[in-house]
Amino acid sequence: MLATVTGVDWNWFVSGNEVFPAMLEAIESAQQTVRLETYIYSVGPLGERFREALIRAQQRGIQVKVLIDALGSITLPENFWASLRGVGAQVRVFNPLTLNRLGIRNHRKLLVCDDRVAFVGGFNISSEYEGDGVNCGWCDLGLRIEGPLALELGASFDEMFSLADFQHKRFMLFRKFNAKRKVHSSNEQLLLSGPGRGESPIKQALRWDFAHARNVEMIVAYFLPSWRIRKSLTRVARRGGLVDLILPGKSDVLVSQLAGQSLYGTLLRGGVRIHEYQPQILHAKLFIIDDIVYVGSANLDQRSLSINYELMIRFESKVMAEQARQVFEVDLKNSLEINADEWRRSNSIWRRLKQHWSYFLLARIDPYIAGRQWRHLPD
Repeated sequence: MLATVTGVDWNWFVSGNEVFPAMLEAIESAQQTVRLETYIYSVGPLGERFREALIRAQQRGIQVKVLIDALGSITLPENFWASLRGVGAQVRVFNPLTLNRLGIRNHRKLLVCDDRVAFVGGFNISSEYEGDGVNCGWCDLGLRIEGPLALELGASFDEMFSLADFQHKRFMLFRKFNAKRKVHSSNEQLLLSGPGRGESPIKQALRWDFAHARNVEMIVAYFLPSWRIRKSLTRVARRGGLVDLILPGKSDVLVSQLAGQSLYGTLLRGGVRIHEYQPQILHAKLFIIDDIVYVGSANLDQRSLSINYELMIRFESKVMAEQARQVFEVDLKNSLEINADEWRRSNSIWRRLKQHWSYFLLARIDPYIAGRQWRHLPD
C-alpha cells in the first residue's frame, strides 16, 4: 500500500518476501550514501546478498556504513565484513561484548539511502524472516518512508554509529539528549529511546495517547508492559473502548512469552481482548491508537521501553491508521482469541509458576542488572 501525507510517502511491508527485495533495490539505486543498522545480522544467502549489494554500492562511489549489535549478531564470523571493508566501507559493532555492559544493546533496525529513502520496522537481516509470515518465515512488519523524515533517520544513525565502541561514558552522557529524544515533523514524531536518566520518549508518548484513547489495537512480539501502561489499557476498555492485542502463539523467546502470559488474567478481567498469532513466530510491532500509528523496532516490554536503544515513528494520520488496521485484521484472522474462562481452567499451577518466574526475571532482574551496568560504565 502506498500513501502520501504532508510530503511523506510510505509503503507497508508485511513479510520478508516483500521487504528484502525492496531494501536491496534501494541499496542498488543509491547515489550518495547507504546506512544500514540492525540488531541481528546472520550468515546465510540473505546476509550474503546484502553484503554483495553493499560492496557494489561502495565500488561505484557510494559512502557505505554498517552498524550491527555485538550480541544480536554474535554468530557472525569476525571476517564476514572483510570484503566490504576491503573496498572502503565502514562497519562498526555496537557495544563489543564484555560482561560488565552486556545488557546494554542497540535493538534498532534501519536502512537509509541518500537521506531520502528509509526503511524501519522489526525485520533483521536473517533467513528466518524470509517467507510470507503465514506458510513460512516469521511474521513481521516494516515501512518504507520517503521524504524529510529520512534525513532525520540518517542523522540518528550517525549518532549511534559514533557511539558504537561504548568507551567514553562522559561523552555518552553529554550526548544523552541526542540518543533519547523526540524529533517533530508535521504529522510525525521520531521517537528515539535508550538507557540512562530520563523517561523513554516512546513510553511518554504511549501513555499520553492511551490516556485519551477510544480504541487500541496492537501487535506485539514481546509483551511485558509496565503497571501504568496495563492500567491505561484496562481503563480504555472500562470506559467503553475496544482494546485488542495480537500476541505470539509461538515465540523464539519462551521466557518472554511466559512472562507476558502471566498478565493475561488481569487484562482479560479488565476487558482487554487477547489473541495469539498461530501460523509462525510473531515478531511484528504495530500500535494503533485511534488515528495514531506507531511503527519501528520497540516492543511493549521493559527492555524496549527502558533499556535498549530503540527507534519508533509516531504518525498522526487517518489514512495510515486505516491501512494499519487492514494489516491488523489480516493477522487477526490468523490468530486465536483467548477466552478468560478457558484460560483460567487450562493454565496449570506449574505453568503459572513458570509464568511468574519469567515475569520476575524480565521485569525485575533484567532491568536491575542493566541499570547497574549502565551506572557503572567506566569514565
